[in-house]
Amino acid sequence: MTALSQQFLQQQFSNDYELVNGVDMHTANPDLFHIPPEVIKRQLRPGHFVELRIDSPRFSVHAADAEKCSCPSCNGELTKPILKHDDPASLVPLDSAAVPSRGWGEDFWIQIIECSEDYFRGLVDNPLVEARLHGLHQGDEILFRRDHVLAVHYIHRYEIVADMVDADLKELAAWVSEVQRPKQG
Repeated sequence: MTALSQQFLQQQFSNDYELVNGVDMHTANPDLFHIPPEVIKRQLRPGHFVELRIDSPRFSVHAADAEKCSCPSCNGELTKPILKHDDPASLVPLDSAAVPSRGWGEDFWIQIIECSEDYFRGLVDNPLVEARLHGLHQGDEILFRRDHVLAVHYIHRYEIVADMVDADLKELAAWVSEVQRPKQG
């Protein structure tokens, strides 16, 4: 067991918040919830920005909110809203408008600072609306697994593909072909 994997197992958030497994979400909603392919996620290195989601089953939609909400990542229906940050704060100046904390899930950006096999350490790069509930703040270190990655920021696309070896490029081409293939109905 690596040091990062041991530290990951010890990491806890308040109020039963957990990092959401993107692979599980994609498996449950493959037509709506898209994540980067494994060949891309294997290329992740320190300095790259990735998107994660934190959520808790303790909180549900409040009576004043809609019965069902639209997920900002896949436009599918949710039982409660998910807050989304479009870019890391260190790359794009963000609106500082105050949003009330409601116990919602939240998508946010991390800048990777360390990698070890399937485990990563990164710095939170967004001011998080739900910080008082889960205890995670901009600038905090967080540990996560490759399966938690929901997106890789677009500024890394060229670098990631340029660094691939032939086998990776073939794997990426096969993935693109599969994604673009029309569904047989």
